[in-house]
Amino acid sequence: MKICLFGGTFDPPHIGHLLIAQTVCEEENFDKILFVPAYQPPHKTEITPIKNRLEMLQIAVEGNPNFEISDMEIIRRGVSYSIDTIRAIKEEIGSDINDTFYLIGSDSLLDFHNWKDSKEILNECQVIVAIRPGFRPSDIPSWILHRIQFANIPRFEISSSNIRHRWVENKTIRYMVTLPVWDYINENNLYA
Repeated sequence: MKICLFGGTFDPPHIGHLLIAQTVCEEENFDKILFVPAYQPPHKTEITPIKNRLEMLQIAVEGNPNFEISDMEIIRRGVSYSIDTIRAIKEEIGSDINDTFYLIGSDSLLDFHNWKDSKEILNECQVIVAIRPGFRPSDIPSWILHRIQFANIPRFEISSSNIRHRWVENKTIRYMVTLPVWDYINENNLYA
């Protein structure tokens, strides 16, 4: 089975996440996009509780047969490191580097060299990068650039941090998240 892991905080999951995942799935002929919400991302301190982020993600991907959620990092607890998750999922499903992919945004690629065991990540799977506006490959060390694959997809300028900021300022997030996710944020008084 050819799968693509898509890790992240998903705080909240938005239309950009879903569009990128669906487009990459179609372009690369993946059997499954496996969303992996981080229990505690290494570089973020203030995040919405995992219970809420997981429920929003479940609402967002519901009904898409190409999308699945792994609760591996949630069960493991603690700080979520991509290398640990990649290895554990590969072992769980019996896959190798040829059929295991890891999707990240170009904003994450800028800091990839600082990730725990970043060189090992490149040895364990094929990293696919979704380019975000303003990205310049010249900012990336060559040892990384030569080992990654850029996704051939449209660029979407939607970010979870912008959504949270707009919510606090009482600005609309319509069309940035699905309506059920918007309802969930509102009903649970998130980002207030």
